[in-house]
Amino acid sequence: VQLQASGGGLVQAGGSLRLSCATSGRRYSPYAVGWFRQVPGTEREFVAAISWSGGRTYYAESVKGRFTISRDNAKNTVYLQMNSLKPEDTAVYYCAADEDYFETPSRVPREYNYWGQGTQVTVSS
Repeated sequence: VQLQASGGGLVQAGGSLRLSCATSGRRYSPYAVGWFRQVPGTEREFVAAISWSGGRTYYAESVKGRFTISRDNAKNTVYLQMNSLKPEDTAVYYCAADEDYFETPSRVPREYNYWGQGTQVTVSS
């Protein structure tokens, strides 16, 4: 599975961005998708995850109520809608796919099989 994240940019505090994670690969291969973020010099941090069916979604406490993860399997795309952005949300955001536990997505980066390149999100105060 190949993944490509897009939609990052520069936004003022309180603003919104929508990230997209386009996936491609084997014709039918169910997978959960997670979003993670990383600031240079720190560990990669879990943000949100969604199961293959979309029936299970998980969020980090720091983004709960502000971010929404969703997916459109017909378009092979997963979205992360980010509202009420704060300067502390500034990071490189990565999407990742997990084929092993596609209905019980993990919060742990090492449990994901495939990673896309990151997209930079910068929130100015």
